[in-house]
Amino acid sequence: MKVLIIGPAYPLRGGLAVIDEAMCRAFLREGHEAELVTYRLQYPDLLFPGKTQLAEGPPPAGLKIHVWMNSINPFNWVRTARRINRLAPDLIIFRNWIPFMGPLFGTIVRFLKKGITTLAVVDNLYPHERRPGDRLLTNYFLRKLDGYITFSRTVERQLHENGFRNILYTPHPLDDNLGKGVSKEEACRHLGLDPQQRYVLFFGFVRKYKGLDLLLESFARPEVQQLDLKLLVVGEFYDDKERYMKIIREKGLGDRVRVVDDFVPVEEVRYWFSAADLVAQTYHSASQSGITQIAYHFEKPMLVTDVGGLSEYVPHGKVGYVVKKDPPAIAGAIADFFTAGRAEAFKPHIREEKKKYSWEIFVRNVLGLYEKVKKKK
Repeated sequence: MKVLIIGPAYPLRGGLAVIDEAMCRAFLREGHEAELVTYRLQYPDLLFPGKTQLAEGPPPAGLKIHVWMNSINPFNWVRTARRINRLAPDLIIFRNWIPFMGPLFGTIVRFLKKGITTLAVVDNLYPHERRPGDRLLTNYFLRKLDGYITFSRTVERQLHENGFRNILYTPHPLDDNLGKGVSKEEACRHLGLDPQQRYVLFFGFVRKYKGLDLLLESFARPEVQQLDLKLLVVGEFYDDKERYMKIIREKGLGDRVRVVDDFVPVEEVRYWFSAADLVAQTYHSASQSGITQIAYHFEKPMLVTDVGGLSEYVPHGKVGYVVKKDPPAIAGAIADFFTAGRAEAFKPHIREEKKKYSWEIFVRNVLGLYEKVKKKK
Protein backbone atom coordinates (compact mmCIF):
# COMPACT_ATOMS: atom_id res chain seq x y z
CA MET A 1 0.00 0.00 0.00
CA LYS A 2 1.18 3.55 -0.69
CA VAL A 3 1.13 5.89 2.31
CA LEU A 4 1.79 9.63 2.23
CA ILE A 5 2.53 11.56 5.43
CA ILE A 6 1.91 15.30 5.15
CA GLY A 7 3.44 17.60 7.75
CA PRO A 8 6.77 18.84 9.09
CA ALA A 9 9.85 16.89 7.99
CA TYR A 10 13.42 17.64 6.91
CA PRO A 11 14.67 20.26 6.04
CA LEU A 12 12.53 21.55 8.92
CA ARG A 13 13.64 20.90 12.49
CA GLY A 14 11.72 20.07 15.64
CA GLY A 15 9.89 17.27 17.39
CA LEU A 16 7.02 17.04 14.90
CA ALA A 17 9.44 16.60 12.01
CA VAL A 18 11.33 13.89 13.88
CA ILE A 19 8.15 11.98 14.71
CA ASP A 20 6.76 12.29 11.16
CA GLU A 21 10.00 10.84 9.83
CA ALA A 22 9.81 8.02 12.38
CA MET A 23 6.23 7.34 11.27
CA CYS A 24 7.38 7.06 7.68
CA ARG A 25 10.13 4.61 8.62
CA ALA A 26 7.59 2.54 10.56
CA PHE A 27 5.40 2.04 7.48
CA LEU A 28 8.46 1.21 5.41
CA ARG A 29 9.52 -1.45 7.91
CA GLU A 30 6.09 -3.04 7.64
CA GLY A 31 6.51 -3.42 3.88
CA HIS A 32 4.52 -0.42 2.65
CA GLU A 33 5.61 2.30 0.25
CA ALA A 34 5.77 5.48 2.33
CA GLU A 35 6.83 9.04 1.52
CA LEU A 36 6.61 12.48 3.14
CA VAL A 37 5.34 15.82 1.86
CA THR A 38 6.64 18.82 3.77
CA TYR A 39 7.05 22.58 3.54
CA ARG A 40 9.06 24.92 1.39
CA LEU A 41 7.66 27.60 3.70
CA GLN A 42 6.11 26.53 6.99
CA TYR A 43 5.76 29.89 8.76
CA PRO A 44 6.59 33.40 7.56
CA ASP A 45 9.52 34.70 9.60
CA LEU A 46 7.21 37.32 11.12
CA LEU A 47 5.11 34.57 12.75
CA PHE A 48 7.91 32.26 13.84
CA PRO A 49 9.13 32.89 17.43
CA GLY A 50 12.33 30.83 17.22
CA LYS A 51 15.75 31.45 15.73
CA THR A 52 15.47 29.27 12.63
CA GLN A 53 13.03 26.76 11.19
CA LEU A 54 15.67 24.73 9.40
CA ALA A 55 17.58 21.68 10.60
CA GLU A 56 21.32 21.37 10.45
CA GLY A 57 23.09 18.41 8.88
CA PRO A 58 22.21 16.00 6.07
CA PRO A 59 18.70 14.68 5.32
CA PRO A 60 17.58 11.47 7.04
CA ALA A 61 18.76 8.41 5.18
CA GLY A 62 16.31 6.15 3.42
CA LEU A 63 13.36 8.56 3.29
CA LYS A 64 11.75 10.17 0.27
CA ILE A 65 10.70 13.70 1.21
CA HIS A 66 8.88 16.06 -1.17
CA VAL A 67 9.49 19.70 -0.19
CA TRP A 68 6.41 21.22 -1.80
CA MET A 69 4.08 23.15 0.51
CA ASN A 70 3.86 26.90 1.10
CA SER A 71 1.50 27.66 3.98
CA ILE A 72 0.53 31.15 2.75
CA ASN A 73 0.22 30.70 -1.04
CA PRO A 74 -3.22 29.40 -2.15
CA PHE A 75 -1.96 28.67 -5.66
CA ASN A 76 0.65 26.39 -4.13
CA TRP A 77 -2.06 24.53 -2.19
CA VAL A 78 -3.86 23.51 -5.38
CA ARG A 79 -0.58 22.69 -7.13
CA THR A 80 0.49 20.53 -4.20
CA ALA A 81 -2.81 18.61 -4.31
CA ARG A 82 -2.29 17.90 -8.00
CA ARG A 83 1.23 16.66 -7.33
CA ILE A 84 -0.11 14.40 -4.60
CA ASN A 85 -2.73 13.01 -6.98
CA ARG A 86 0.05 12.05 -9.39
CA LEU A 87 1.70 10.05 -6.60
CA ALA A 88 -1.58 8.07 -6.31
CA PRO A 89 -1.46 7.25 -2.58
CA ASP A 90 -3.94 4.85 -1.02
CA LEU A 91 -3.73 6.58 2.36
CA ILE A 92 -2.77 10.11 3.40
CA ILE A 93 -1.98 10.96 7.03
CA PHE A 94 -1.91 14.69 7.81
CA ARG A 95 -0.27 16.07 10.95
CA ASN A 96 -2.70 18.50 12.59
CA TRP A 97 -1.26 20.57 15.43
CA ILE A 98 -2.21 24.20 14.77
CA PRO A 99 -5.20 25.95 13.12
CA PHE A 100 -2.87 28.09 10.98
CA MET A 101 -2.42 25.08 8.67
CA GLY A 102 -6.19 24.60 8.27
CA PRO A 103 -6.55 26.55 4.99
CA LEU A 104 -3.55 24.77 3.41
CA PHE A 105 -4.59 21.25 4.45
CA GLY A 106 -8.30 21.88 3.90
CA THR A 107 -7.71 23.07 0.35
CA ILE A 108 -5.43 20.13 -0.45
CA VAL A 109 -8.13 17.70 0.74
CA ARG A 110 -10.74 19.35 -1.46
CA PHE A 111 -8.62 18.87 -4.58
CA LEU A 112 -7.65 15.24 -3.98
CA LYS A 113 -8.99 12.50 -6.19
CA LYS A 114 -11.87 10.44 -4.86
CA GLY A 115 -10.81 7.10 -3.48
CA ILE A 116 -7.85 8.39 -1.47
CA THR A 117 -8.43 7.75 2.24
CA THR A 118 -7.54 10.77 4.38
CA LEU A 119 -6.70 10.64 8.09
CA ALA A 120 -5.09 13.13 10.46
CA VAL A 121 -2.98 12.73 13.55
CA VAL A 122 -4.69 15.30 15.80
CA ASP A 123 -2.19 16.46 18.40
CA ASN A 124 -4.51 19.22 19.56
CA LEU A 125 -8.09 19.73 18.43
CA TYR A 126 -7.87 23.38 19.40
CA PRO A 127 -4.61 24.99 20.59
CA HIS A 128 -3.45 25.64 24.15
CA GLU A 129 -3.07 29.34 23.36
CA ARG A 130 -6.38 30.28 21.72
CA ARG A 131 -6.81 32.90 18.99
CA PRO A 132 -9.86 34.23 17.13
CA GLY A 133 -10.74 31.98 14.20
CA ASP A 134 -9.08 28.83 15.57
CA ARG A 135 -12.26 26.77 15.45
CA LEU A 136 -13.19 27.97 11.95
CA LEU A 137 -9.76 27.17 10.49
CA THR A 138 -9.57 23.78 12.20
CA ASN A 139 -13.04 22.73 11.06
CA TYR A 140 -12.37 23.81 7.46
CA PHE A 141 -9.76 21.07 7.36
CA LEU A 142 -10.82 18.36 9.79
CA ARG A 143 -14.49 18.15 8.75
CA LYS A 144 -13.43 16.92 5.28
CA LEU A 145 -11.42 13.90 6.49
CA ASP A 146 -12.33 10.22 6.71
CA GLY A 147 -10.88 9.58 10.16
CA TYR A 148 -8.79 10.83 13.04
CA ILE A 149 -5.84 9.49 15.06
CA THR A 150 -5.00 10.84 18.49
CA PHE A 151 -2.39 10.04 21.11
CA SER A 152 -4.52 11.43 23.95
CA ARG A 153 -7.77 10.29 25.56
CA THR A 154 -8.46 13.96 26.24
CA VAL A 155 -8.32 14.82 22.54
CA GLU A 156 -10.31 11.66 21.72
CA ARG A 157 -13.07 12.88 24.03
CA GLN A 158 -12.96 16.38 22.50
CA LEU A 159 -13.31 14.93 19.00
CA HIS A 160 -16.35 12.90 20.05
CA GLU A 161 -17.91 15.89 21.81
CA ASN A 162 -17.51 18.00 18.67
CA GLY A 163 -19.23 15.47 16.43
CA PHE A 164 -16.25 13.79 14.77
CA ARG A 165 -16.45 10.07 13.96
CA ASN A 166 -14.00 7.29 13.03
CA ILE A 167 -11.61 8.19 15.84
CA LEU A 168 -8.63 6.05 16.79
CA TYR A 169 -6.82 6.44 20.09
CA THR A 170 -3.40 4.81 19.96
CA PRO A 171 -0.43 5.36 22.30
CA HIS A 172 2.22 7.86 21.19
CA PRO A 173 5.14 5.74 19.90
CA LEU A 174 8.71 6.27 21.01
CA ASP A 175 11.10 8.18 18.79
CA ASP A 176 13.41 5.59 17.22
CA ASN A 177 15.93 8.14 15.96
CA LEU A 178 17.43 9.35 19.24
CA GLY A 179 20.12 6.72 19.67
CA LYS A 180 21.02 4.96 22.89
CA GLY A 181 21.58 6.66 26.19
CA VAL A 182 25.06 7.04 27.61
CA SER A 183 26.32 6.93 31.19
CA LYS A 184 25.69 9.96 33.37
CA GLU A 185 29.45 10.49 33.58
CA GLU A 186 29.84 10.57 29.79
CA ALA A 187 26.82 12.82 29.36
CA CYS A 188 28.03 15.30 31.96
CA ARG A 189 31.51 15.33 30.49
CA HIS A 190 30.05 16.09 27.05
CA LEU A 191 27.84 18.89 28.42
CA GLY A 192 30.33 20.37 30.86
CA LEU A 193 28.30 19.36 33.92
CA ASP A 194 29.35 17.94 37.27
CA PRO A 195 28.54 14.19 37.27
CA GLN A 196 28.26 14.23 41.08
CA GLN A 197 25.42 16.74 40.90
CA ARG A 198 21.74 15.66 40.79
CA TYR A 199 19.65 17.19 38.00
CA VAL A 200 16.01 17.87 37.18
CA LEU A 201 15.47 18.44 33.44
CA PHE A 202 12.90 20.75 31.83
CA PHE A 203 13.29 20.11 28.10
CA GLY A 204 11.86 21.53 24.88
CA PHE A 205 10.49 24.80 23.57
CA VAL A 206 9.54 27.13 26.42
CA ARG A 207 5.97 28.33 26.00
CA LYS A 208 3.63 29.82 28.58
CA TYR A 209 1.38 26.75 28.82
CA LYS A 210 4.33 24.48 29.63
CA GLY A 211 4.58 25.84 33.16
CA LEU A 212 8.26 26.57 33.65
CA ASP A 213 7.12 29.25 36.10
CA LEU A 214 5.57 26.53 38.30
CA LEU A 215 8.79 24.55 38.31
CA LEU A 216 10.92 27.57 39.19
CA GLU A 217 8.57 28.46 42.04
CA SER A 218 8.87 24.87 43.25
CA PHE A 219 12.66 25.04 43.28
CA ALA A 220 12.44 28.05 45.57
CA ARG A 221 10.49 26.15 48.22
CA PRO A 222 12.41 25.06 51.37
CA GLU A 223 11.88 21.30 50.84
CA VAL A 224 13.73 21.56 47.53
CA GLN A 225 16.18 24.27 48.59
CA GLN A 226 17.63 21.98 51.27
CA LEU A 227 18.49 19.38 48.62
CA ASP A 228 21.62 19.58 46.50
CA LEU A 229 19.81 19.83 43.15
CA LYS A 230 20.14 21.77 39.93
CA LEU A 231 17.50 22.50 37.35
CA LEU A 232 18.42 22.25 33.66
CA VAL A 233 16.15 24.36 31.45
CA VAL A 234 17.05 23.28 27.94
CA GLY A 235 15.16 24.62 24.94
CA GLU A 236 14.49 27.66 22.84
CA PHE A 237 12.26 30.31 24.43
CA TYR A 238 9.02 30.91 22.52
CA ASP A 239 7.76 33.01 25.44
CA ASP A 240 9.16 36.12 27.13
CA LYS A 241 12.46 34.85 28.53
CA GLU A 242 12.80 37.79 30.91
CA ARG A 243 9.64 36.67 32.71
CA TYR A 244 11.44 33.50 33.83
CA MET A 245 14.80 35.13 34.46
CA LYS A 246 13.02 37.55 36.80
CA ILE A 247 11.69 34.61 38.86
CA ILE A 248 15.21 33.14 38.99
CA ARG A 249 16.64 36.44 40.25
CA GLU A 250 13.87 37.20 42.73
CA LYS A 251 13.94 33.69 44.21
CA GLY A 252 17.73 33.59 44.41
CA LEU A 253 17.99 30.59 42.09
CA GLY A 254 20.89 31.82 39.99
CA ASP A 255 23.31 29.12 41.13
CA ARG A 256 20.66 26.37 41.03
CA VAL A 257 19.33 26.80 37.48
CA ARG A 258 21.18 26.46 34.21
CA VAL A 259 19.31 27.94 31.24
CA VAL A 260 20.26 26.79 27.72
CA ASP A 261 18.20 28.96 25.38
CA ASP A 262 18.81 27.00 22.21
CA PHE A 263 17.32 24.32 20.00
CA VAL A 264 18.81 20.89 20.68
CA PRO A 265 19.55 18.81 17.56
CA VAL A 266 18.52 15.16 17.55
CA GLU A 267 22.02 13.83 18.07
CA GLU A 268 22.43 15.91 21.28
CA VAL A 269 19.16 14.96 22.97
CA ARG A 270 20.54 11.77 24.49
CA TYR A 271 23.17 13.65 26.48
CA TRP A 272 20.69 15.89 28.29
CA PHE A 273 18.39 13.00 29.17
CA SER A 274 21.27 10.77 30.19
CA ALA A 275 22.54 13.48 32.54
CA ALA A 276 19.12 13.98 34.15
CA ASP A 277 17.84 12.15 37.20
CA LEU A 278 14.24 13.35 36.85
CA VAL A 279 12.33 14.84 33.88
CA ALA A 280 9.74 17.50 34.82
CA GLN A 281 6.70 18.52 32.76
CA THR A 282 4.88 21.01 34.96
CA TYR A 283 2.36 22.07 32.31
CA HIS A 284 -0.57 24.43 32.88
CA SER A 285 -2.45 22.64 30.07
CA ALA A 286 -1.67 19.77 27.72
CA SER A 287 -3.05 17.11 25.41
CA GLN A 288 0.01 14.90 25.40
CA SER A 289 3.73 15.58 25.09
CA GLY A 290 6.51 14.05 23.05
CA ILE A 291 8.85 14.79 25.98
CA THR A 292 7.19 11.95 27.89
CA GLN A 293 8.10 9.52 25.13
CA ILE A 294 11.70 10.75 25.05
CA ALA A 295 11.90 10.15 28.81
CA TYR A 296 10.59 6.62 28.29
CA HIS A 297 13.09 6.05 25.50
CA PHE A 298 15.95 6.90 27.87
CA GLU A 299 14.21 5.21 30.84
CA LYS A 300 14.00 8.32 32.99
CA PRO A 301 11.48 8.90 35.81
CA MET A 302 9.01 11.72 35.23
CA LEU A 303 7.09 14.32 37.15
CA VAL A 304 3.99 15.64 35.35
CA THR A 305 1.08 17.82 36.35
CA ASP A 306 -2.41 16.36 36.25
CA VAL A 307 -3.58 18.19 33.12
CA GLY A 308 -4.85 16.93 29.77
CA GLY A 309 -3.45 13.59 28.74
CA LEU A 310 -0.14 13.70 30.62
CA SER A 311 -1.34 11.43 33.41
CA GLU A 312 -2.40 8.78 30.85
CA TYR A 313 1.26 8.06 30.15
CA VAL A 314 2.71 8.32 33.66
CA PRO A 315 1.31 5.79 36.17
CA HIS A 316 1.67 7.60 39.48
CA GLY A 317 4.05 5.96 41.92
CA LYS A 318 5.36 3.51 39.32
CA VAL A 319 7.24 5.49 36.68
CA GLY A 320 7.06 8.88 38.37
CA TYR A 321 4.61 11.38 39.79
CA VAL A 322 1.32 12.95 38.74
CA VAL A 323 0.68 16.04 40.87
CA LYS A 324 -1.53 19.13 41.03
CA LYS A 325 -0.24 22.10 39.10
CA ASP A 326 0.90 24.09 42.11
CA PRO A 327 4.42 24.63 43.49
CA PRO A 328 3.89 22.90 46.87
CA ALA A 329 2.74 19.67 45.21
CA ILE A 330 5.53 19.78 42.64
CA ALA A 331 8.15 20.51 45.30
CA GLY A 332 6.82 17.68 47.46
CA ALA A 333 7.22 15.18 44.64
CA ILE A 334 10.75 16.38 43.84
CA ALA A 335 11.72 16.10 47.50
CA ASP A 336 10.21 12.62 47.78
CA PHE A 337 12.04 11.39 44.69
CA PHE A 338 15.47 12.48 45.84
CA THR A 339 15.16 11.84 49.59
CA ALA A 340 13.49 8.43 49.29
CA GLY A 341 15.75 7.19 46.48
CA ARG A 342 12.89 6.29 44.12
CA ALA A 343 14.96 6.01 40.92
CA GLU A 344 15.78 2.30 41.24
CA ALA A 345 12.23 1.40 42.27
CA PHE A 346 10.79 3.19 39.22
CA LYS A 347 13.21 1.72 36.68
CA PRO A 348 11.62 -1.76 36.15
CA HIS A 349 8.18 -0.19 35.80
CA ILE A 350 9.51 2.28 33.21
CA ARG A 351 11.00 -0.55 31.17
CA GLU A 352 7.74 -2.47 31.28
CA GLU A 353 5.57 0.55 30.48
CA LYS A 354 7.62 1.62 27.45
CA LYS A 355 6.78 -1.66 25.69
CA LYS A 356 3.33 -0.22 24.95
CA TYR A 357 4.76 2.49 22.75
CA SER A 358 6.02 0.69 19.66
CA TRP A 359 5.62 1.88 16.08
CA GLU A 360 4.48 -1.61 15.07
CA ILE A 361 1.40 -1.18 17.29
CA PHE A 362 0.79 2.25 15.79
CA VAL A 363 0.93 1.00 12.19
CA ARG A 364 -1.34 -1.96 12.97
CA ASN A 365 -3.91 0.31 14.64
CA VAL A 366 -3.84 2.86 11.81
CA LEU A 367 -4.31 0.17 9.18
CA GLY A 368 -7.29 -1.09 11.18
CA LEU A 369 -8.85 2.39 11.02
CA TYR A 370 -8.04 2.55 7.29
CA GLU A 371 -9.92 -0.70 6.64
CA LYS A 372 -12.84 0.51 8.74
CA VAL A 373 -13.32 3.75 6.83
CA LYS A 374 -12.76 2.08 3.45
CA LYS A 375 -15.71 -0.20 4.10
CA LYS A 376 -17.91 2.81 4.86
CA LYS A 377 -16.96 4.80 1.74
